[in-house]
Amino acid sequence: MADDLRAQISTGRIRADECLPSEAQLASRYAVSTATLRSVLSVLQGEGLVEKIHGKGNFVRYPRRRITYVGGGHALRTESPVEPALRVSIRTTNLQAHGQLTGLLGVPAKSPLTEFLCLSHEGKSPHSLARIYVPRDLSPTDVPAESHCSKSVEAKLAELRPPTAEVRERVTARPPTPEEADILRISSALAVLAITRVAADRTGRVVEAALLVLPGDRADALFTTHHMTDERTSGE
Repeated sequence: MADDLRAQISTGRIRADECLPSEAQLASRYAVSTATLRSVLSVLQGEGLVEKIHGKGNFVRYPRRRITYVGGGHALRTESPVEPALRVSIRTTNLQAHGQLTGLLGVPAKSPLTEFLCLSHEGKSPHSLARIYVPRDLSPTDVPAESHCSKSVEAKLAELRPPTAEVRERVTARPPTPEEADILRISSALAVLAITRVAADRTGRVVEAALLVLPGDRADALFTTHHMTDERTSGE
């Protein structure tokens, strides 16, 4: 069954964005139980071929563009510069520091913060997720609710904050949380690349903490290290 559906998708007999028959119809067609069918669909979801949209059904996915996180550069970039930019929806929420956020930003509990929830889309499908937290006094008030480039959000944040002197990044491969799997429409069996980025100014104050989640079927992380040479040694 999995091989047959995989072949139909790869040959274009079932086209991208097309809804598969209902689970009852598929189970009847392949003479399998509902449990077996859902297991097969879970495998195809993990391979990035199918996505389940709650309340609508299982859809064939478009081949996903790879996205690269550029370490230290505060940027996500798609693999091909000629492809249309990913659309980014942005939700802004004022909240108080709690739990993990107090440690990341080095602030007391209940300190005023602003969260920017940024969800990028490729066509109709979610592509990556970022939660950006900044102290309230460094939060711009004119961030658009939707953008065609994540850099516009970064530019707005950079207008108010002092120059960044240090960026610390932690990269972890892990399963998605149930919320992340639901938002990104991915299988809970698909690993994600979770990046925690903390930026501080010259005084050591944390001016931004970002939690990024990139599905493992389309994510790379790029880090470049510049080594300083000793001019006295090289001149000898």
